Amino acid sequence: MAKRKRLGPVDAFAASPAPEVKSAVPPIATVSGDAATRNALAEVTHMLESARAEGRLVQKLPIHEIESEHLIRDRLSVDDDEMTALKESLKARGQQTPIEVIDLGENRVSGQGRYGLVSGWRRLMALSSLRKREVLARVIRPGSEASAYEAMVEENEIRVGLSYYERARIVVQAVSAGIYPTKKKAQLALFAHASRAKRSKIGSFVTVVEALDGHLSHPTELGERMGLELAKALNQGRKDDLIAALVKGHQTAAEEQDSLRAAVSNTPKPSPRSKSISSANSGETGSKSDSDTGQPWLDIELCKGAQSVTLHGKGITPAFVTALEAWMATSR
Repeated sequence: MAKRKRLGPVDAFAASPAPEVKSAVPPIATVSGDAATRNALAEVTHMLESARAEGRLVQKLPIHEIESEHLIRDRLSVDDDEMTALKESLKARGQQTPIEVIDLGENRVSGQGRYGLVSGWRRLMALSSLRKREVLARVIRPGSEASAYEAMVEENEIRVGLSYYERARIVVQAVSAGIYPTKKKAQLALFAHASRAKRSKIGSFVTVVEALDGHLSHPTELGERMGLELAKALNQGRKDDLIAALVKGHQTAAEEQDSLRAAVSNTPKPSPRSKSISSANSGETGSKSDSDTGQPWLDIELCKGAQSVTLHGKGITPAFVTALEAWMATSR
């Protein structure tokens, strides 16, 4: 009898290929999920781009890429105690408020970014002295160079405040740089939220800046009253007297102001061609004769029944009218 061949157990997995496991997720659901992911990513990207374009996105920028003197700075000096306190705060809590910059484009040589500082000069200086490499910043688009100056001034007015001299100086500098056509328009734009009285005082300090900038050692220490007295003296033609009082130089602000106060109070003696005006009653005239020609140097007539006067005489010159308008502006 023939022997039967004994067979071993059947390996089911080896005997047949593994069955294909089909996904329980329908293909349409996969396509929809991918589309939703792409849409969500596009929405987030759009939000970030909008925030960056509108200056709402705070980002870290290398400090060396920021040009701190891109704008003519309105602040002339920083109090040492205030700067020390700011540094201590930055060391203890880090930078809490971002600076504001504008994008100046890529540096053609280095290929790095370039940013012009608009506001936050004190924070940038403090971080630089602490040897920080990065600064939190918002990249804004002010729309025009004038808007950038307005943003700088507004930020300083809110945070620390500027002296009257600094306010007047940025008006003069902005006009000189061609940002604004006139000093009046510069004042109205840069200090749009200031009262009319405050802008009038800034206008008086503009006279001081134009005459004494570069001669004063402590310009930001000039108080409101002292500045108005200097403006009045300058409108009276006392510029040389004030500059002479500053020639020697002074170590302290108090010494400098004492010299200016002495120069202002030292009223010059009237000359033969003095511009003093005789008193006049209603309907009458007063006059002062030219000592050389005998002709009236200046006549003044008070018009009867009206709040007005009429000036006549040889002394009515363009320079006299300019000085009179300046005096009226500071006497309002």
